[in-house]
Amino acid sequence: MSAARLEEALHRIGPMAQLFGQSEAPMMISTMAPRDHYRADGSVATERLSSAGRPTSLVTVAILDGEGRPVAAGERGEIVVRSSLVMAGYYKNPEATAEASAHGWHHTGDIGFLDDEGFLHIVDRAKDMIISGGFNVFSAEVEQALMAHPDVQDCAVVGLPDEKWGERVVAVIQPAPGKEIDADALIGFVKERIGSVKAPKQIEVWPDSRAPRSARSSRPRSNRTSTGSQQLGPNPATQHKLVNCGQLARCPQLTNCC
Repeated sequence: MSAARLEEALHRIGPMAQLFGQSEAPMMISTMAPRDHYRADGSVATERLSSAGRPTSLVTVAILDGEGRPVAAGERGEIVVRSSLVMAGYYKNPEATAEASAHGWHHTGDIGFLDDEGFLHIVDRAKDMIISGGFNVFSAEVEQALMAHPDVQDCAVVGLPDEKWGERVVAVIQPAPGKEIDADALIGFVKERIGSVKAPKQIEVWPDSRAPRSARSSRPRSNRTSTGSQQLGPNPATQHKLVNCGQLARCPQLTNCC
């Protein structure tokens, strides 16, 4: 849930809790208690709403860079965990076990950071990171900025091959009921919040409520080295090409397939 939607839910529904974990490290890596959603004066702590809470007492959480070194508070890296709760390994897959257990930590595959108060923030899945013009762009961060716009009901951000940028940031938008999307204005809105490098270079508007989720589940990660271009949008004439594509078989919304 985006921070904007969570804030709305807190006002409409009331206190709630959040949990973060994965099968390899059950049950919980971090928790966001109901009280942590609010400041001392009772107002909603909007600065924390994108957080997954604080690490639980049974785990040790750290953020590592690409060389396996801990980073400072606020710096981004991979979220790693140590605990007796962490799995012993993947069944009959020693290579995957070794990769997930590098440097003596369990690697979650999530990119995030710990803030000065010890709250864990999940930025994105490592495999979903977009590299545009040599800069790392986290799709979840762009999605959070887009969801703060009142005309956006839902969205997904993907990276598509681009001859100039390597990958360009593309946003698939579902408009809020009764709203129309001004692409230029929406791009400007995002630029004001997270900068021009991370702002979408292409906006696609799909009224179907399932469309953004379909795009999100079909990010064409294997195309990172391609120099060709791709366009998002319904194209039934090419759906037969997707049947044999193991990576994008679930998404008939892409004009071109890998």
